[in-house]
Amino acid sequence: MKKIRIETNAAPPSTGTHSQALRVGDMVYTIGQTGRDPKTGILKEGVEAQTQQMLDNLKAILEAAGCTPADIVRVTLIMKDLKNYKVIDHIYAAWLPDRGEAPYPVRTSLVAKELPAGALVLMDVIAVYPSI
Repeated sequence: MKKIRIETNAAPPSTGTHSQALRVGDMVYTIGQTGRDPKTGILKEGVEAQTQQMLDNLKAILEAAGCTPADIVRVTLIMKDLKNYKVIDHIYAAWLPDRGEAPYPVRTSLVAKELPAGALVLMDVIAVYPSI
């Protein structure tokens, strides 16, 4: 199956041996995003600002792939401190589109001792490419 690389300047550039996202068939797989500002490359201050920027970065990558947050089916959330879970979840829930009767994505939430560049939160998603 063909792999299509997805890249956008609206999210921090991929560094190293990975892409911002890949589309494989009808699935889109994103890289883990943190709260790094794509214009400055600097990590935002605090868990709220990092979470919002992380979600903005993911939305930009999804849009570059032809998707939206409504197309997300799987989420992996990694945070540095479990005490931030409720704050992160509140911002995430507000970011998701109104699902009505549709189910929310499945999600695995983990705590890690350290995240890249001192980030407080990191997330990657899998989305289903919308049928045309």
